[in-house]
Parts: sequence; structure tokens; C-alpha cells
Amino acid sequence: MPAVINRDECVSCGTCVEECPEEALTMDDEEIAVVNVDKCNDCGACIEACPSEAITVE
Repeated sequence: MPAVINRDECVSCGTCVEECPEEALTMDDEEIAVVNVDKCNDCGACIEACPSEAITVE
């Protein structure tokens, strides 16, 4: 299952985007992280990197 971003918890820091080895995350127009589910391989790097714990895998 790909990562899921809690938009209410995301602090727009971009750390997850920088840490994703698959380049599966981007920032949207509101500077909230977005997951490209076709690229996400469930490695968990974004979860570990997120300072606000806004990312989970469901």
C-alpha cells in the first residue's frame, strides 16, 4: 500500500519529497505533500523523515 498524507498534519516542509528514493512525492499548489501511487514502493523513507508524523501507510 502506498503512503498516505494527512493534509491537516502536513507542515509543508518538503522533507519527505527530499528523502523519497523513488521520487514519488511532490508538493501541490498549497505546498502539501502528494504521493504518486504508481511510483511509491512502500519503503517508509518518507514516514521516517516526516517531522510532523503526517504520513502513514494504510
